[in-house]
Amino acid sequence: MKKLNLVLGIVIVAMLYLTSCSNDEKKESSDTAGIPVSREMIAELTSPPNVPTPIGRRKAKKLIVNMEILEEEGELTDGVKYVYWTFGGSVPGSFIRTRVGDEVEFTLSNHPDNKLPHNIDLHAVTGPGGGAESSFVAPGHEKTFSFKTLNPGLYVYHCATAPVGMHIANGMYGLILVEPAGGLPKVDKEYYIMQGDFYTKGKNGERGLQPFDMQKAVDEHADYVVFNGSVGALTGDNAITAKVGETIRLFVGNGGPNLVSSFHVIGEIFDKVHVEGGDLINENVQTTLVPAGGAAIVEFRVDVPGTFILVDHSIFRAFNKGALGMLKVEGEEAKKIYSGEIREGIYLPEGPGIQEMPTTDEIVEAEIPAKSLDEQLEFGKQIYMQNCFACHQAEGQGIPNAFPPLANSDYLNADVNRAIDVVVNGLSGEITVNGEKYNSVMTKQMISSDDVANVLTYVYNNWGNSKKVVTKQMVENVKNK
Repeated sequence: MKKLNLVLGIVIVAMLYLTSCSNDEKKESSDTAGIPVSREMIAELTSPPNVPTPIGRRKAKKLIVNMEILEEEGELTDGVKYVYWTFGGSVPGSFIRTRVGDEVEFTLSNHPDNKLPHNIDLHAVTGPGGGAESSFVAPGHEKTFSFKTLNPGLYVYHCATAPVGMHIANGMYGLILVEPAGGLPKVDKEYYIMQGDFYTKGKNGERGLQPFDMQKAVDEHADYVVFNGSVGALTGDNAITAKVGETIRLFVGNGGPNLVSSFHVIGEIFDKVHVEGGDLINENVQTTLVPAGGAAIVEFRVDVPGTFILVDHSIFRAFNKGALGMLKVEGEEAKKIYSGEIREGIYLPEGPGIQEMPTTDEIVEAEIPAKSLDEQLEFGKQIYMQNCFACHQAEGQGIPNAFPPLANSDYLNADVNRAIDVVVNGLSGEITVNGEKYNSVMTKQMISSDDVANVLTYVYNNWGNSKKVVTKQMVENVKNK
């Protein structure tokens, strides 16, 4: 009898607990929906990589969001033009920052010069189509709808007009952040980064205005995978920055439309990751998956100076299709954390032979040769970023004790034919550049004579070099020796 009473007691307690939890959940949802708003304010919208001012401890408000759709030509990479469809004139679209309990009044305007109707589906919205059903708007018109932000998190928004995949593939996506009451913990720097995959009629790097290729998109054969809408959007002068000791928060999204991102910062470990942009926090993470149509918040502290490379760690996408960015950190060295090189040696487990690319018979000549020095420099930069960047770095500084500098290079400037031969046939063995010895291997490059001429002209005309102009005939002369 006592055992029976004990069992009944446990069952009753469990039922009361479950009922309490269910009531608490209903109460929490009801409380969120019932948060009162005080006054009205215009939302601050920002283009990537910038984000609006943190919410802090402000109360819930009626938040006015005005967003314009623009269809406009931009540059996907050097020499490659593309007509982007955008929210707010940027890819990704304007960053929207809200807090739980805000009542968002959203006006979507479709510029009269646009050719197509559009709408918006915000994953932060509880309602049919995430707002898509209420926001379908023709060129020259605008639509207004409102929604209550019920759940904290980082959410994707995108166009949901048919064909949905085409609208997303052309750049129609962005992020909306819903902060919890009281705001997110303070950090020193915040940035907005969003990956997307692009599909063009021409192959990767083929110059000119490139239209969207539906078949490639259906087959998921991306020509470009990029951060913030274009190759190089986060490199060189566009790199994000920080100082040693600062804490960084990256709002990372993936517009897709197809590919999952394996987001990684080379040389850093994420102290915290808000998994899929929600409440679950993972710690000490090397690489985090960001699904198409999903997001993540990553946080870390920078402890040493240098250039840290942001990549999709599906690594050919980074170094061959464009999913690569830079975080430049300035400040004092921290030798206890990272010493730099301690000693140098030679390790050639595969033997001393030159590592060859496919034979020159397979090289395809450039379809559109450069017609001027300006075009040579433009096309050369594109080839450099695709083929030379990883080893010789964005400003030709090289990597100490590994890959020689191209900036102010005495070795390069002394003999242009030797430079051509290095690109065409590769190089191994010890060389001296600007007084420093290097002993590594450079593979011969599988690029056309036009491209060799363009990339060397670009290098010679930058970073304090001799301003030489290399022609296709000069390259052919070296090849035919």
